[in-house]
Amino acid sequence: MLEELKHLETVERPNISKQIAEARDKGDLSENAEYDAAKEAQGLLEGKISLLKEKILYAKIIDSSRLNTEVVQILNKVKIKNTKNGAEMSYTLVSEHEANLKEGKLSINTPIAKALLGKKKGEVVEVTVPAGKIPFEIVEISF
Repeated sequence: MLEELKHLETVERPNISKQIAEARDKGDLSENAEYDAAKEAQGLLEGKISLLKEKILYAKIIDSSRLNTEVVQILNKVKIKNTKNGAEMSYTLVSEHEANLKEGKLSINTPIAKALLGKKKGEVVEVTVPAGKIPFEIVEISF
């Protein structure tokens, strides 16, 4: 995130400023589509920078050497089995900002993750989802 922030502030921000200056040099700003587009891009960029700074401000670095696989916790990879249909799934429990279901990264704020946190291998947890309650067995806990 720090690298991305540095790139946005040192590369992207000056590029947009340059685009605004070039569009301003073309004359009448009231009917200048390039100027309007550059100003809009600047607003979006500043919003992105602000959001990234906020994430960095509240980020916590977790010492992975202090993590264990006795109980489910953040950063653990958890293999679970739906005891009704036998389907198995694996998820890595991450913060809300890192969640990406396509990559198997599940936010700790989801109903499944909340039900799994603090549980041990072999335990069965019941997760309430819109379709009803689904029992999951914790098959494996790893990094």
